[in-house]
Amino acid sequence: MRRYRHSLWTNTLFSFAVPVLIGVLCMIICGVIFSALTFFIFKSMVFLKVSTVVSLTAGGVISGRICGKYRRHRGLIDGTLCGVFLYVLIFSVGFAFGETTDIKKLLLLIVSGAIGGVIGVNSERPRNLM
Repeated sequence: MRRYRHSLWTNTLFSFAVPVLIGVLCMIICGVIFSALTFFIFKSMVFLKVSTVVSLTAGGVISGRICGKYRRHRGLIDGTLCGVFLYVLIFSVGFAFGETTDIKKLLLLIVSGAIGGVIGVNSERPRNLM
């Protein structure tokens, strides 16, 4: 008789913590790359808002895509939740350092996370997923 084993992605805490942490890492890597470009090439802070938007969008899409790809259902809702969790992390770190974030970042992360979730659900099924 075949045994049924649950996937690690059925655990709600794990299935949102891993994509959100990967999204944060993606935002940090994008921030470092754009900081290096600004310092070494542009030598001006002209593209600061563009680099912030690109970094947040990349982190939201990657987070939502990973969550949608491995959970395989409710990509729009799960991607939106990943975007909200990313915003909560950004807000709490900013609040700890005395900075505030605006509602535009929340909306950007929600939309990009939802897009990533839909892309992840509609992508190819991972090989090692049970």
